[in-house]
Amino acid sequence: MNAIKIPQILLPENADMTVWSVNACDQFTSDEKYWEELDKLVGEKPSTLRLIFPEIYLKDNPEKRISDINSKMREYLADGVFKKVEGGFVLVERTTQSGTRTGIVIAIDLEDYDFSKGSKALIRSTEATILERIPPRVKIRENAPLELPHVMLLYNDPANTVLNTAKRGETLYDFDMNMGGGHVKGTYISNAEEVRNAFYALADSGNFGNGEKLLFAVGDGNHSLATAKTCWENIKKSLSPEEAKAHPARFALVEAVNIYDPALTFEPIHRLIKTDKPEKFVQGFKQNGGKKAYIAVNGVVTEIPFPDDIPEGIRQLDGYVTSFIGENGGEVDYIHGDEELKNFSAQGVGVILPAIGKSDFFRLIVTGGNLPRKTFSMGEGNEKRYYIEAKLITKQG
Repeated sequence: MNAIKIPQILLPENADMTVWSVNACDQFTSDEKYWEELDKLVGEKPSTLRLIFPEIYLKDNPEKRISDINSKMREYLADGVFKKVEGGFVLVERTTQSGTRTGIVIAIDLEDYDFSKGSKALIRSTEATILERIPPRVKIRENAPLELPHVMLLYNDPANTVLNTAKRGETLYDFDMNMGGGHVKGTYISNAEEVRNAFYALADSGNFGNGEKLLFAVGDGNHSLATAKTCWENIKKSLSPEEAKAHPARFALVEAVNIYDPALTFEPIHRLIKTDKPEKFVQGFKQNGGKKAYIAVNGVVTEIPFPDDIPEGIRQLDGYVTSFIGENGGEVDYIHGDEELKNFSAQGVGVILPAIGKSDFFRLIVTGGNLPRKTFSMGEGNEKRYYIEAKLITKQG
């Protein structure tokens, strides 16, 4: 098994880390004030904000934004902004309102990852991948020399064997995060080989009731990792088998988190249907079942029944939303947090969804394949993975 690689990680040498590290690009997609405030905070200082494409701006002159991102990446590399961390992993301890979540930054071999529905790969997506979302993200990545991950992979380790194996070395970073992101500490893991073997032992155990091997399931960043896979498949076409073995684009940087981490909370991702016909939407939306969901219109929340099979209920909801928008116009956004959704419900209709239990998660992936897109989120918006580490994805020199 060779699905995990010990990467060469890039970290800033002398940056203001509170300014350097920013939230995932797919967060606060209806809250422009969040990104405007962050931009003012960063100013001219080195920051990952200049190396990512916040999705709220995907329709705002994307070609220039992508060009600027690639130029800034090359500038940071040329100016010595980064230092190299080699021979080990990074233990990440992230403290938020949910507690302290512990993850390990590793690299995975994209040859062992598959985002297609029903895949039996060692590393799998957890939600349906919308293929139309891949090409715009490929444009962002295809000429970028660096990747900065907000991808979080989940592994199934009730006995906490992986973290118990890890030996802590020097502290690599330790700082308060901006925009209410809490605190984060990164520590060098010196015995990376042993930790890698502990991960492999979990997959070898086949502890999902059918002997099937599953090393990681994607918790956050499904489409980002699918984009990395697509870019790698494109690059691989021009390489010899020998060149393909070690090309940096073959390996993607991720953070792996035990699904049983006590600070890892599973939150539903709610639907905001932006429409001028909210009453018509509500009248046509019918669900049955023993679970509870809520409709929000102009901040007023009403309880409604929801199917016991939550993924199936979300599929039905998404189908209705697509049909409604096709007939009446409008658009859908995906919102993290009950209060945020209620605040935006003046724009149309908010649907507050129930959460999937983490104990059911791997069983659902193994037995049912991909979940519907945007079924769950790991924590609130300010708890998402902030960009800190980077890795080369092009050959230098």
